[in-house]
Amino acid sequence: MRYWAAAKAAAGTHEEPYDAGTLAEAIEAALARDGRGAEFARVVGRSSFLIDGDPVGGRPHEAVPLPEGGVVEVLPPFAGG
Repeated sequence: MRYWAAAKAAAGTHEEPYDAGTLAEAIEAALARDGRGAEFARVVGRSSFLIDGDPVGGRPHEAVPLPEGGVVEVLPPFAGG
């Protein structure tokens, strides 16, 4: 998983591996990592996700399969214009 902007700050890392079959499982595992607090959960809850560059959009995360070796990008809301 790759974290950007506020997600990177809240995660304390830019990138970490995941072992999950769906986006929901990957998010759940990321939330459960040691040292992750309420701020990380808040940021992730408001974030958008890309899987190998493709937007997840409004699909339920349980219905989004992750390809083996794929890249999940966590994109928090951006300010500015």
